[in-house]
Amino acid sequence: MLNPRLRLSFVSSISVLVWLHSLTSVFGAATATNQWFKGNLHTHSFWSDGDDFPEMITEWYKTNDYHFLGISDHNILQEGTKWVVATNKTRAREALPNYLQRFGSNWVEQGEQKGVAAVRLKTLDEYRKLFEDERFLLLKSEETSDKFSRWPLHFINSNLRELIQPPGGTSIVDVVQRNFDAAAEQSKRTGEPILHHLAHPNFGWALTAEDIIQVRSEKFFEVHNGHDAVNNEGDKLHVSTERMWDIINTHRIGERKDPPLLGLAVDDAHHYHKFSPKNANPGRGWVVVRAAELKPAAIIRALEAGDFYASSGVRISDVIWKGNKLTVRIEPEAGVTYTTQFIGTRAPVNWASKPVTDAKGHPLGVTRRYSSSIGAVLSVQIGSSASYECRGDELYVRACVISSKPKKNAVAKGDWEKAWTQPVQPGSR
Repeated sequence: MLNPRLRLSFVSSISVLVWLHSLTSVFGAATATNQWFKGNLHTHSFWSDGDDFPEMITEWYKTNDYHFLGISDHNILQEGTKWVVATNKTRAREALPNYLQRFGSNWVEQGEQKGVAAVRLKTLDEYRKLFEDERFLLLKSEETSDKFSRWPLHFINSNLRELIQPPGGTSIVDVVQRNFDAAAEQSKRTGEPILHHLAHPNFGWALTAEDIIQVRSEKFFEVHNGHDAVNNEGDKLHVSTERMWDIINTHRIGERKDPPLLGLAVDDAHHYHKFSPKNANPGRGWVVVRAAELKPAAIIRALEAGDFYASSGVRISDVIWKGNKLTVRIEPEAGVTYTTQFIGTRAPVNWASKPVTDAKGHPLGVTRRYSSSIGAVLSVQIGSSASYECRGDELYVRACVISSKPKKNAVAKGDWEKAWTQPVQPGSR
């Protein structure tokens, strides 16, 4: 168990009950007026370190059957005046000609900045009118890129009204907490819902499961990120993000009595011209949200209720949580088989853990090793429909659907298309 000196106070039982009510009132409810909406919450453009114009990026997502998108550039909102130099190799030879061909010289504003050819980037308010309609939504987003010492700590804020400056902090946990608090403060002050989530926890090996367990009121993190440098799968010393997810939720639910952490899949795309495993391309990860309407408040409300799944390719037609039974129904592709793993932790929990050590036996600052009973595979089923009926001693259950279809343009070898449903708790419906 966590060192008592590191523990923060438990959330009140009232807040847990509020979360459970939101879960039971939306997740698995009648869907006569609800629809599935596909979206990406994390991607980049010329406004920071992406390699294309936001209109070109937005069009890619809209024409590839996405319903909502947040272009989340680093420490900036797409507003005000920003010019991008148009003479470097990528922008001159690929991005600018394509941009001019698609949108024309009447739309593309060219000029000079300090004697160098440049293009003015359109603001979100300018270009959203080209794309938004009843079937497509753009969210005002930012990736707040913070750090502690040499450790990179990044956060995605969706549906912002104002830029969130990196607040810094006195420790890794303090930096994470301050970023969550900043988003909560803006949401409360403006009256607008803000989806705030922790990005790529294994990027730079900055975070451990033990770090994340200590953060109050955290709701979301990226269990899958499509960037080629974020280490989703871990390595010999570091656990995967999916293993991290189970360790965190076992502690949150079993020890802290907190609601479970919910898992997102995103692109984190930066490269839109050359598609290869070594580039951060679009189309590698997304969420599919069941909401009443395609509006920011409805999308965020459904995400907070856990009424969504994350995917790197598998399509799910329904997720039902009723009577302590979790059912997943998959939209099958011809010639493709599906294996559904139901994963969870049973009580009583084996809390024993040990540090990872170096060759001299010194503990390393990485996630500790825990019992295999934490995040255990409780059932494996083959087919386009799978169900798991809880015994009642599970702290939580989630499903991971693994396809026999290899992921197109995968970052890692042997990467199959997958989908992840959100953790549910026996007795919550």
